[in-house]
Amino acid sequence: MAQFTYGPVELILVGFEGERPGPEIVSAFEAVIDAGTVRLLDLLFVTKSPEGDLTVLELEEAGDEIGFGDLVLEATGLASVDDVEELAADIPAGSSAALLVVELLWAKGLAEKLAAGRGVVISSDRIPAPVVNEVMAAIAD
Repeated sequence: MAQFTYGPVELILVGFEGERPGPEIVSAFEAVIDAGTVRLLDLLFVTKSPEGDLTVLELEEAGDEIGFGDLVLEATGLASVDDVEELAADIPAGSSAALLVVELLWAKGLAEKLAAGRGVVISSDRIPAPVVNEVMAAIAD
């Protein structure tokens, strides 16, 4: 069987008001990391001014003031400047976002078994939870 050091990785852009995420958002990140669902590889904070200018902070620059002072990243530098610029197009002017690069630990074993069977993931799309819940509620009505 194929042995991977890392499982699939996903870039997640989480928007919030102000320049830094609130304690509820920090707690949500910590919960999935502590549960072993994901491994946080990289984390950037991106602020878009009302004029559209971007400010990007690495965890080392902002971690203590946000509440992530003890957090250790596994592989910084995975989110490139191109990734940040492309994803930042979705950040409304005058707001901010956290760009998380997470390894999907739950999918690592699946990826190894697929590779061993010469299978490949051809496409993967994520449907956001609010959309799924809205559709399911509409179906139930």
